Amino acid sequence: MLITGLFCGALLGFVMQRGRFCLTGGFRDMYLTKDNRMFYALLIAIAVQSVGVYTLIELGVFEFNAGTLPLVAIIIGSFIFCIFFVLAGGCATGTWYRAGEGLIGSWIALAGYMLMAAIMKTGVLVPLNNKISSSQLPSNSIPETLGINVWILIGILVAVVGWIVYKEVTKPKVFIPSLKPKRTGLAHILFEKRWHPFVTAVLIGAIAVLAWPLSVATGRIGGLGITTPSANILQYLTTGDTAFINWGVFLVLGIFIGSFIAAKASREFRFRMPDVKTGINSFVGGNLMGFGASLAGGCSIGNGLVMTAMMTWQGWIALVFMILGTWTAVYFVFVRGRRKNKAMKASVKTA
Repeated sequence: MLITGLFCGALLGFVMQRGRFCLTGGFRDMYLTKDNRMFYALLIAIAVQSVGVYTLIELGVFEFNAGTLPLVAIIIGSFIFCIFFVLAGGCATGTWYRAGEGLIGSWIALAGYMLMAAIMKTGVLVPLNNKISSSQLPSNSIPETLGINVWILIGILVAVVGWIVYKEVTKPKVFIPSLKPKRTGLAHILFEKRWHPFVTAVLIGAIAVLAWPLSVATGRIGGLGITTPSANILQYLTTGDTAFINWGVFLVLGIFIGSFIAAKASREFRFRMPDVKTGINSFVGGNLMGFGASLAGGCSIGNGLVMTAMMTWQGWIALVFMILGTWTAVYFVFVRGRRKNKAMKASVKTA
């Protein structure tokens, strides 16, 4: 049954690569260009998953317990994670699928991510992780805290998402010039045509729903997750302990494989070597992403997609601070740099 993780991951990697589903770019564009489409796509994926997963729970397929809320760890970890995924050039899942495209910088970031995640979960930083996470609130469930049925919250989310989709699809379309298609039929749709982010989001939401029963069937109670499986790979390679091999490990390996297949079929695969500065940034960024995600209990997928859909405080609080972390990094990396360049040019002209 573990092999189903490989299948699910391959689907996810394929869809994310072809749909260019990138939360790093999405959160960045919200600040830089006021383009919210990728954020709206994330909300669509959350809504699809929420409806699907809670339907499975109602049918008795599995049970879900939100647990307690390590508020301080979530805030600090999510903020750090997204500050440094800008430096690394992608979030955890984005790094996995870009590695499948042949981007060596993503391989370097993955190495740093896996290393720090393993150190935080079973290494010398476990006491620090436990110390920061020790401050816990009793309930992580939003409906439990508010004393309402979870379907009320899901209904509100679906209504808001539906309104957003309606407003977006009814906007006047902007013509985007494109080259003449070289393929026809299904091959054109799968490997050449530009995918709409909302279509990609629906597919990702459906895959996220599928992940739950497949994972539960192996004894792993959870859906899509990147950080712990990434750490488990390194822990297995260094210890040989097969206890680290579970459904999640096959999931992340599947993301790499699915992305590779999509990139090769769409003629987008090629090895790209970063310069020294980019390579260093990728490794440092990957390490600190691993630190933040381990502390927060999840990355942009584990918290931003899955735990939001489960209507937990952890997911929605993490999402807010991930966006704030991205915007902070974008300001210092892009906005302030542009202002300095403009000021320097202005001073040269007046000199």
